[in-house]
Amino acid sequence: MAVVPKHRHSAVERNVVKRRLREVLRAVVLPGLDGRGLDVDVLVRARREAYDASFTALVEELSEWLDRRCSRGA
Repeated sequence: MAVVPKHRHSAVERNVVKRRLREVLRAVVLPGLDGRGLDVDVLVRARREAYDASFTALVEELSEWLDRRCSRGA
């Protein structure tokens, strides 16, 4: 699930961020968790910087999070 606060942005901008985050979760994070045998719930809360971030930057950030999360053996 992705939570995107308003941060003084329009509904259109919020929806773009939501769609990008959902796609990254669908394509990168959830398969990565499944591949490592982790059964967890994931909640992503967008920060202000997410509005200015490119799709590639979001993919990199969440991929790094996944690597850190899984390397701890959690």
